[in-house]
Amino acid sequence: MRESQIWESPVLQSVLPVVDAPQHVRISEEAIRQVATWMAYEEFAPIGGGPAGPFDVGPDPTRMTNLTMLVNTLNFAFTDFATSVKFETEYKGTTYVDSEAMVACMHRAITAGQPLLTGEWAARVTRDDLARLFRGNIEMPLLAERVQILNEVGAVLVDKHQGSWSHWVASCAPALYAGGDGLLERLPVEFPRFRDVSRWRGHEVTIAKLAQLGLWSLHLSLARVGVKTLTDPWRATAFADYIVPVALRVMEIAHFTPALTEAIDNGAEIPRDSEEEVELRALSIYAVARLTDEINALRPESAQLISPQVDYRLWKSYHATHHPHHLTRTVMY
Repeated sequence: MRESQIWESPVLQSVLPVVDAPQHVRISEEAIRQVATWMAYEEFAPIGGGPAGPFDVGPDPTRMTNLTMLVNTLNFAFTDFATSVKFETEYKGTTYVDSEAMVACMHRAITAGQPLLTGEWAARVTRDDLARLFRGNIEMPLLAERVQILNEVGAVLVDKHQGSWSHWVASCAPALYAGGDGLLERLPVEFPRFRDVSRWRGHEVTIAKLAQLGLWSLHLSLARVGVKTLTDPWRATAFADYIVPVALRVMEIAHFTPALTEAIDNGAEIPRDSEEEVELRALSIYAVARLTDEINALRPESAQLISPQVDYRLWKSYHATHHPHHLTRTVMY
């Protein structure tokens, strides 16, 4: 089934050459249909936003925008590559893991009055600053890379957008795609750290994990205060990362070659842009789209889902699990 509006996504269309001839990852259509028979009756996070979570910074759209985009600028690599231990931190009596631990650290600093929500802070931040900011059970992986990214992004914000992500968002059309002026079209052009593109057997494969996740998160956040960010949210795909393949594997939707299975289970690094890595991510996007379609076939018109809602269902259930996930040294997820 490739007929619903979900398949209008250019990202989804980009991964189809990989889907049609994978070498290392296989998707079971039968398993997708089987999982849909019970997942269709679950409750999913709403598309129009929900109640504020534990990291709320108030109802000001500017602050909400700046925090959301800051988070997604740094939303990658939370597992130590040598030990496979995940970054954790305790905040207000709760232990947070993975990206939620990072956001907890940010919220703690913002509440204490630190200027994290400004481009000026990002442009000048140092490694020592981030080491103090992200206090947890381990040093957050790829700390030097995070500093470089923040400095580069902060410089663009200061030079061109008055030091604020909210000014950049306001300068774009309120859609993912809008003839070149859409948020997802402009983001990787103006901020290269979001250009998440790989090549697979001669095909250019666009994954756009952080770009899509950031804009989807912004859409949900601002919906809580009555601001509509995206007119075409159905064009967002799953956010291909380390966790979605875990969920698909546990549900027996995704099957890997023996060599890839052994590498993942033993914590061996899967090189960025290798065939295995591209297939893990591309097939995740495809499988979530297919699962979304099969779920929708069992739900009423008033309760139809889009890929990001199904993605979140999978991520939330498995991001803190002890099940092994693939390890790839990258700043893209």
